[in-house]
Amino acid sequence: MCTSIVGAYNAYQLYFCNIKYHQTECRMAYIISLANQKGGVGKTTSAVNCAAAVGALGKKTLLVDLDPQGNATSGVGIQKRGVKISSYDVVIGRAKASEAVVDTGFANLFAIPSQIALAGAEFELIDMEKRELILKNALAEIADDYDYIFIDCPPSLGILSINALAASSGVIIPMQCEFYSLEGLSQLMLSIRNVKRLYNPGLEITGILITMYNGRLNLSAQVLEEIKKYYADKLFATGIVRNVKLSEAPSYGEPIIYYDKYSKGARAYNDVAKEILERTL
Repeated sequence: MCTSIVGAYNAYQLYFCNIKYHQTECRMAYIISLANQKGGVGKTTSAVNCAAAVGALGKKTLLVDLDPQGNATSGVGIQKRGVKISSYDVVIGRAKASEAVVDTGFANLFAIPSQIALAGAEFELIDMEKRELILKNALAEIADDYDYIFIDCPPSLGILSINALAASSGVIIPMQCEFYSLEGLSQLMLSIRNVKRLYNPGLEITGILITMYNGRLNLSAQVLEEIKKYYADKLFATGIVRNVKLSEAPSYGEPIIYYDKYSKGARAYNDVAKEILERTL
């Protein structure tokens, strides 16, 4: 009798431990890095607007600005001069990720802002143990609090970008339809494979996002066809066309869906956000 009671109690405990484990798993954020070593490809614009659009779709979202330029920070209306705790403090271990989070005021959108001091982090991390996994460990503390975390990487493949990729479930590659972008894509793919092999076996390519597309240029169409040859299954169905409103929105500190929700850019990023959810849920 006692044995059966003990057995039932152990089974009861195991059942609820399993439920708790799976619930915790379900709450873990899906972390996406937006990466491209080439600057000026719409990486930050895409990080800001994808994060905002996913938040507007009802998912609690965190935008991590890991670019020392801090454009994603100002892009969601945060004044860089007023930032007290930034991604720099998190990366060098001076603050917890939770201490750096700022509510942007936009629906379901929070941010860890950046400061120019982050530019020196590459040197400060040189002597740290497991320096490639610092961001991953820092974000683990708050991963249960969000549905999605978007990381805006710097336009390089240094230690900060490696940290972002090592911490991520997936990576979005924003790129223009230009020859140099196509050439850089193969280099980036090699870096992603190396990070996957060395630090993050679960890293996947969420998608390649075409930005600043101009269909009137023959070169754009030719480059797009080349990308389709090799990465057709990775391309987002929606591309981002050149749009005046998209260029204006950052100067007002607003994502495009709040600056002008009827613009082509807002509709495009809303479609991309829906596709992100489809690919990651």
